[in-house]
Amino acid sequence: MNVVNIIKYMQIFGQRIKELRAENNLTQPALAKLLGVSNGMISFWETGKYEPTASNIVKAAKVFGVTSDYLLGLDDKY
Repeated sequence: MNVVNIIKYMQIFGQRIKELRAENNLTQPALAKLLGVSNGMISFWETGKYEPTASNIVKAAKVFGVTSDYLLGLDDKY
């Protein structure tokens, strides 16, 4: 996988986290608390400035009841 693809998946991850957060009426601080990360980390993910760890992708998938593949843009189904 090349760098361009990785950047694309991180942008998709950020977009999907932001959409799911909004759908679930969660603020960035509220989601950060659920995931055990800083408020700034949520912002960095949503803007594609930082790549989440595998464990944080799994935690986010569990919080939102979706698959990690969905969060990464590998699948369009929850």
